[in-house]
Amino acid sequence: MDRAKLPRPNTFAGLSLILDRVAERRDESAWIAEQARSAKARYLLLDAAGEAFMQKDFLQQGGEALRWLDANEREQLLGDTPASLLGIANQRPHFMLVLDDATRIDTLETALDARRVGLRAAGLQLSADEAGLFAYAKGLSHWQRETRYCAHCGFPLLLVAAGHRARCTNPEDCGRLHFPRTDAAVIMLVEHDGACLLGRQAGWPPGRYSTLAGFVEPGESLEDAVRREVAEEAGVIVDEVRYHSSQPWPMPASLMVGFIATAVSRQISKRDHELEDARWFTPKQIVDGLADGSFLPSMALSVSYHLLAHWLQQRAGLDLDELVANSNSR
Repeated sequence: MDRAKLPRPNTFAGLSLILDRVAERRDESAWIAEQARSAKARYLLLDAAGEAFMQKDFLQQGGEALRWLDANEREQLLGDTPASLLGIANQRPHFMLVLDDATRIDTLETALDARRVGLRAAGLQLSADEAGLFAYAKGLSHWQRETRYCAHCGFPLLLVAAGHRARCTNPEDCGRLHFPRTDAAVIMLVEHDGACLLGRQAGWPPGRYSTLAGFVEPGESLEDAVRREVAEEAGVIVDEVRYHSSQPWPMPASLMVGFIATAVSRQISKRDHELEDARWFTPKQIVDGLADGSFLPSMALSVSYHLLAHWLQQRAGLDLDELVANSNSR
């Protein structure tokens, strides 16, 4: 497969192009142990001493790459700290190690000549492959941390299947298995007659506008979630809904499903008061706003940014990356 010919994936996406998750072998404990001892094994370190959504990873001190441990470093520095298998990439097994002792983490940072960075910052610094691995590990570790007791009987859970399932330790009355969960959310660029609908929340930096978004509710299709969220947040009625792309967003546990939607009119009426402002922007207004500093798009790592970039390219032949770079150089 020639990856150069594929569309550029959203940040944290496209991991399947390099990683085999080998889900069918997660219960083979002997094979997992063999992979963990292999000279090819690599270990990704996650700092989980703080809040789950603030988990950080270890990066090389002087570069923009993850500071992986090999099997010898893992044994010498961390002993029998449990590891979760992420998968096989480039014929090398990749594991995750989660650390929650603040003192030990500080010591390791010095010993490894590393620095700690959160996922948002890493997404802008790391290669696409390493950013995707970090996001995968963060999502898995968040679920492990938040899923410690059985929701059915309250007994403690035991991680099994190389860290990808949790089994209730109450075998007589329960013994249920718990699986990692991801919360589906829709995010959409709504257009109407040459303009797109963007909104902003009160706590955002001045001038920042983003596509609308929201979580999918029970019994709701993705397309219906798009229509409901746009109607609730902006009072705009949406007709056609077209899938664009998706993005894992483990901050802490979401999957952002992106759409382009068409409104039947431009009438705005904020119903749920979640937004401070919502308005329609033409390509020219976005260009002018970037030039004079009155308009600020979402972070470049977000699917919101990619939706806007796609729309500007398709509707006006504009390159959002270039526009942003030019505005930052002024």
